[in-house]
Amino acid sequence: MQNSFAKSFVTGKPNAEQLAAAHGVSIPDVSAPGLRVLFCGINPGLWSGATGLHFARPGNRFWPALHRSGFTPRQLRPDEQSELLGLGLGITNVVARATAKADELTAEEFRAGGEELVQRVERLRPRALAVLGIGAYRTAFRTPRAAVGRQPVGLGDTEVWVLPNPSGLNAHYTLDGIAAEFRRLREELA
Repeated sequence: MQNSFAKSFVTGKPNAEQLAAAHGVSIPDVSAPGLRVLFCGINPGLWSGATGLHFARPGNRFWPALHRSGFTPRQLRPDEQSELLGLGLGITNVVARATAKADELTAEEFRAGGEELVQRVERLRPRALAVLGIGAYRTAFRTPRAAVGRQPVGLGDTEVWVLPNPSGLNAHYTLDGIAAEFRRLREELA
């Protein structure tokens, strides 16, 4: 499912009306065949839905973790997300629709999103898929005992990794902890 937002995306800081209008929209993936890593968020937040940019909410730690782990030569901004492709990186989501919080998603949505994600990976064939969120991975792939790190079963030739969710709401990991897990993936792929 591609962007279903009827009007153009917001530039700058979205207001309350724009955030409310973003509920349920989807944003385009940043992807191409043969990437080194396809990073997979849980689903877009309302800020991302309003702006059309992945991990757009201030306080999200994806962009700093990506840089601190050595995946990018400098810290990119969400509006520079297309630069990831030149680095062999991309972004998608388990569930396409934007919500205020991931707990608004149902187990059925996660499972359907997991099936669609498998198809996307089979088509794009990245070297690694990195799902950002253990709970989303466990539900989408029906693996209740999965842990952070490389998963024992891949998708064809694609390695599957679970990394910490970079949302500012994830209090279990600091930015340094998230960056360390991202770095483990980068070093394993080197």
